[in-house]
Amino acid sequence: MHTRPPSGEQFRIAHGDASAEVTQVGATLRSYAVGGTPVLDGFDVTERATDGRGQVLAPWPNRIADGRYSYGGREVRCPLNEPDRGDAIHGIVRWSDWSVLDHTGADVTLACAVRPQPGYEWALALRVGYHLDDGGLTVTLTAANTGTERAPFGAGFHPYLRLGDRHLDDLCLAVPAGCRVRTDVGCDTVEEPVAGTAWDLRGGRPLRGLVLDTAYGCLGRRLDGRAVAVLADPEGAHEVALWVDEAFPYLMVYSADQVRDPGRRRRAVAVEPMSCPPQAFRTGTDVVHLEPGEGWRGRWGILPG
Repeated sequence: MHTRPPSGEQFRIAHGDASAEVTQVGATLRSYAVGGTPVLDGFDVTERATDGRGQVLAPWPNRIADGRYSYGGREVRCPLNEPDRGDAIHGIVRWSDWSVLDHTGADVTLACAVRPQPGYEWALALRVGYHLDDGGLTVTLTAANTGTERAPFGAGFHPYLRLGDRHLDDLCLAVPAGCRVRTDVGCDTVEEPVAGTAWDLRGGRPLRGLVLDTAYGCLGRRLDGRAVAVLADPEGAHEVALWVDEAFPYLMVYSADQVRDPGRRRRAVAVEPMSCPPQAFRTGTDVVHLEPGEGWRGRWGILPG
């Protein structure tokens, strides 16, 4: 009997001294290393993903309180897949088998069909591509409404950045965000300026003593439209940068203080591209409204330095 790893078939891509592994289950970015040094805190081929490691988050990122939202005259109830907190988290495709469409030396593209179901009553075609070149890793996600009525959509990813075996307390993080985003008890989105607070990471700051599980918005962007977050050692000798295009106006930053494996706590920081903030399906904030046949595209990437 043929057996497969918990995350299904594995797709390796490589370019120069960089390599990455993407899994059939969830089209998950299981690993990424440059020169033999891990850039991401991933998971072993004998394991399944935990704590969202490397997963695609769609058709919504982050949480929906009570698993309830309204859209297009529907009252929708999602399975509560984070029961301790009483919410639905990170969409519905993380544990689905994705189909490989193309796999060459430096590229792999996978697809997933979302069918109407409890928690999401619309039809989508998702496609994600991973590409390695001299500029690092680039990830492209597309979504298309294949149904007959307007559909809500949001997306995110969950990479954990690391610098080899360095502890977060020995590193610095820069995030070009002018505000943090909170959702109050009435499920209204509130943007709070970070200037003068402990959450201001725009100039980079040491992570020692700083606990983060924070949604950031108001991203500052370069002339090419990219917003760039950087994890670096204080000496500036090594760094890893994550960039997002304008389809991702939010970054969730999580310092991994409560991940399941105590040995992995604060060994990496999740910097999560998000097209919409937490609770977006309840608040409506920056939800993408896809008409039948309409599509969406977002890109992000990692630049080891």
